[in-house]
Amino acid sequence: MSSSSSEITTPAIQEIPVPEMKYGEREIQEGKLITFPNPRIGRRYNIDIVLPEFTCKCPFSGYPDFATIYISYIPNEKVVELKALKLYINSYRDRYISHEESANQILDDFVAACDPLEVTVKTDFTPRGNVHTVVEVKHIK
Repeated sequence: MSSSSSEITTPAIQEIPVPEMKYGEREIQEGKLITFPNPRIGRRYNIDIVLPEFTCKCPFSGYPDFATIYISYIPNEKVVELKALKLYINSYRDRYISHEESANQILDDFVAACDPLEVTVKTDFTPRGNVHTVVEVKHIK
């Protein structure tokens, strides 16, 4: 009887190229709140900002969460730069963070950057699993 040896072949390993980080991804990753001088120090006026495309991930399930962020503030000496705010908000998209913590973290970071006289951050999350969450946090100087 002749025995034939079977040759074991391993499939060729194909390297998948790692895509280069896009410029927008870099800007989001580096995103931080930037301010400029309030053009009307001493005048109390309200600035209302709506950010309708907020995303983050549920820290328990990993499912995506979607929200509209409302920021309403009375500036003191500084005003937030809007493009920087947009990039900062977009930096949450891959973060595992609860609804409550995201609202509080946004408020803390906004206060640290702008030092407003008053600010309210409201996060209105899209319903998931028949639950609709709205978290509102405030700071008054």
